[in-house]
Amino acid sequence: MPRQFLCPVFGSSLWLALILQSLISSAATYRRPVSGGKRQSFLERTLILLDVNTRSPVKVLNDNFLSLQLDPSIIKDGWLDFLSSKRLVTLARGLSPAYLRFGGKRTDFLQFHNLKNLAKFRGPGPDYYLKNYEDDIVRSDFALDKQKGCKLASHPDMMLELQREKAAQMQQVLLKEQLSNIYSEVTLTARSLDKLYNFADCAGLHLIFGLNALHRNPDNSWNASSALSLLKYSAGKKYNISWELGNEPNSYRTMAARSVNSSRLAQDYTLLRTLLQSVRFYSRANLYGPNIGRPRKNAILLLDGFMKNGGSVVDAVTWQHYYIDRRVTKVEDFLKTRLLDTLSEQINKVLKIVQTHAPEKHVWLGGVGPAWAGGTNNLSDSFAAGFLWLNTLGIAAAHGIDVVLRHSFFDYGYNHLVDQNFNPLPDYWLSLLFKRLVGPRVLAVHVAGLQRKPRPGRVIRDKLRIYAHCTSFHNHDYVRGSITIYIINLHRSRKKIKLAGTLRNKTVHQYLLQPFGTDGLHSMSVQLNGEHLRMVDNETFPELKPRTLRAGRTIAMPPVSIGFYVIKNINAYACRR
Repeated sequence: MPRQFLCPVFGSSLWLALILQSLISSAATYRRPVSGGKRQSFLERTLILLDVNTRSPVKVLNDNFLSLQLDPSIIKDGWLDFLSSKRLVTLARGLSPAYLRFGGKRTDFLQFHNLKNLAKFRGPGPDYYLKNYEDDIVRSDFALDKQKGCKLASHPDMMLELQREKAAQMQQVLLKEQLSNIYSEVTLTARSLDKLYNFADCAGLHLIFGLNALHRNPDNSWNASSALSLLKYSAGKKYNISWELGNEPNSYRTMAARSVNSSRLAQDYTLLRTLLQSVRFYSRANLYGPNIGRPRKNAILLLDGFMKNGGSVVDAVTWQHYYIDRRVTKVEDFLKTRLLDTLSEQINKVLKIVQTHAPEKHVWLGGVGPAWAGGTNNLSDSFAAGFLWLNTLGIAAAHGIDVVLRHSFFDYGYNHLVDQNFNPLPDYWLSLLFKRLVGPRVLAVHVAGLQRKPRPGRVIRDKLRIYAHCTSFHNHDYVRGSITIYIINLHRSRKKIKLAGTLRNKTVHQYLLQPFGTDGLHSMSVQLNGEHLRMVDNETFPELKPRTLRAGRTIAMPPVSIGFYVIKNINAYACRR
């Protein structure tokens, strides 16, 4: 967490007085342990005093701050044909409004063919059911064509079971491609694009489509023929789409034995902007890029050159971040503060370049997940991954990153929000709470409390991470002026937090997330205030009930847990307008 939001602020006598008053009050209520009883540890007795600056926001983010990504691999493993599922659309709609980026490693191997429905373009499947399976898909497509507006389907259990078999076989192929960095071509038909857009439109998501940047001419200039065909088809359908070009151009040398330097990349984006302007329907469409990979040396040099040579053509600057690789096998790795702090370092590198060349440009974290290469089973899809995900949202918001796109909403691997049984995973419920409770206005947090002094040459990294925003205006359960605080407790002990200053003696609604069941941090289920969260049916969410904490009560955060706390009726000036 950035230090400016963690360090105590002693600039005013009022703040000092409030701290002293709270400490005196705490001392007055302190009771010596009964003789012979177990003495509380120092960590258990530590009291954190928390206040928030309610006068003005420090950052104002995009309304679609938390957004989503779908990987083109869903074409190869067959799941794109099931995006019309009522349950999937319901789950995606729960996270709207948001952007939906269709992109990933396979973006640069994607070819568009203006064909309606050819089975030969589908991924392989077991021979004993392939023909019947394909026939079922075609029949389903015909049924969807007869619907008006949102086209939704309820797929038979047998059909879904066959698809899961097919996807399991294809997952091994996809993973092998990703680990070897050798990718096969992916064909997107007109029918597939229709299904993708139908999903985004029905769910209230704005589609951002990633075009293939590795389709090159002999002189290494971008070959835009496939892109132009796709643009014309989409325009004819009046599909409201934004665009980007390529994915992680800094890695092209290892992926395709082809290098694209910064000046060439800037020329490619300029050409794409010209193409968009030539297609009347997209003359004002948004363009995002260059979507560099993790900002190490080569990626930073590419971004710097791109911004110098033509970065002005993009509407927002995008880049990606992954915390760990799939070789990580311990849940403890997801709790390391040093790992969580790497995001701040990467953000500062990107912001420095953008502010040098185009300070007016917004910066997006255009692809983020807990782990690279599909993630790790029972880790990056477990409750433990939620610490990385909420840390990403909090740190990105504090730095003014305008949009964060989560990789991925639903696809192969173990980084997704929804599994292949269409069940929400822990990070989905975390995202749903964030969407419902957290607004785009970021507030400064002031923290004071008993803290150890670091040894010489060492830094105390924060295991208690606290962020504050205005409560979402879309949530009609709370009036404007309310504040939402969200807290990550990485300690193995309970932490007590006393609301001070402007937050003192206010009623608080608590939304406490903990793992459900006996698997602990490995759990793929979540409880909210002690209640197991699960869908009521394919179209109905459970009620997200808060627990009311009486005015003046100390917040007690259990070990390794996540909490959202809405301060009601505070009438914060920063949150009224």
